[in-house]
Amino acid sequence: MAGPAPAQTVPDAPAPEEAPNVILMIPDGFGPASVTMARDYLRWRDGQKELPYDSLQVGSIRTYASDSYITDSAAGGTALATGTKTYNGAVAVDTSRQAVATLLEGAERRGMSTGLVVTSRLTHATPAVFSSHVPDRGQENRIARQQLNKDIEVMLGGGRRHFLPQSAEGSAREDDLDLLQAAQDRGYEVVQTASELSRAGEGQTQENRLLGLFSPGHMAYEIDRDHTQQPSLAAMTETAIDRLSGNGEGYFLMVEGSRIDHAGHGNDAASHLRDILAFNRAAKSALTAAQEDDNTLVVIVSDHETGGLTLGRNRDEGIYSWRPETLAAVKASSGAIADSIRSIRSTGASEAAKRTRIAGTLTRLTGVQDVPTEIVSNLMTVEGPYAVGNAVSPLVNRQALVGWTSHAHTAVDVNLYAYGPGANAFVGHHDNTTIARKLANLMDVDLESLTGTLRAGRDAR
Repeated sequence: MAGPAPAQTVPDAPAPEEAPNVILMIPDGFGPASVTMARDYLRWRDGQKELPYDSLQVGSIRTYASDSYITDSAAGGTALATGTKTYNGAVAVDTSRQAVATLLEGAERRGMSTGLVVTSRLTHATPAVFSSHVPDRGQENRIARQQLNKDIEVMLGGGRRHFLPQSAEGSAREDDLDLLQAAQDRGYEVVQTASELSRAGEGQTQENRLLGLFSPGHMAYEIDRDHTQQPSLAAMTETAIDRLSGNGEGYFLMVEGSRIDHAGHGNDAASHLRDILAFNRAAKSALTAAQEDDNTLVVIVSDHETGGLTLGRNRDEGIYSWRPETLAAVKASSGAIADSIRSIRSTGASEAAKRTRIAGTLTRLTGVQDVPTEIVSNLMTVEGPYAVGNAVSPLVNRQALVGWTSHAHTAVDVNLYAYGPGANAFVGHHDNTTIARKLANLMDVDLESLTGTLRAGRDAR
């Protein structure tokens, strides 16, 4: 492996033994080809030649789980959050299903402020591994209760359904716990829209905790987002930094671009790209804050690659090409397009009329003018919660000359970026567990000792 580039090529940051503030940014499902996709698209669109973190690449990580060459987000996240290798599905527990301490818990123990910012449900795998301990990532109602008991200062994302009592419309709970009311009782300001987030803190002290739940489930893909209802990842990141930075003991913030991964699962190139660009804006905000105060370490690393993305596809023999401009014409995620197609299929129109409407909808929302007959025929009959969306994605992929090998994760190594105090510690190729151990050292957090304290009280069985 060739030696990595120098750790810092932006204005030099001091490198003390400790990092007062840490922002760990996780673009979920973001592999090396995803980096190239975003860069090439921006070069086509406006001549931009580098992403905000290109010059900060210090190495890469391997991502395997204890029971598989290919990790899921729970095991991969647990490695990044705790420094422990574990099985797929595990949320901050080891292979014996016992709790292992997280960086966020260590930061809280040290008196630092803490925050979680995501575009998935707050109870989804990555935010869960920093803030709870359960043997199965599917235990999201249990995760929500544990998160609230952590007294995390800022939590922003989706997943409102896991905080509502079972009597409330749209609740996913199986008990009568009203965690939104419980949050308010614990001093949280609860917000549910972008405008409420922008007004958060008005007339209140900065010490008030903040809980933002902007959707019942995952937040929308960036390509589908209603800007009046759901805030951007950058806006949530900026709000969190502003809230947390008042603590003289420092802060720990985890930011996840969650839906990059989900678009990869759907082989949805346009949605994958737009969520990467949204993550880039959040990364730029975090890096700007770090450059302004000289006391903040920013580490950017994915938990795994998703989809086996490739740029370049032999649709026409002899062509070395992919077409980023094709993705600019797409106006909705494959899931949103699938909803439109299901609506057309449910009408009482003739089969011929339905075919015509489906083809027209695909052209309007993807920009592809000549929709192949076989794709329309498939969309007339395919069933399943994800099958319709998965049948839409190939239309854009073929046009853009983009390939995918999987609807799941892959074993590909992912890039590692760092800026700020202690960034040089991350130079090289590492196991994913090494990231947490290095961060704990820079934060002066003893994860092993804290794990012992946790286990003395309970385990996660």
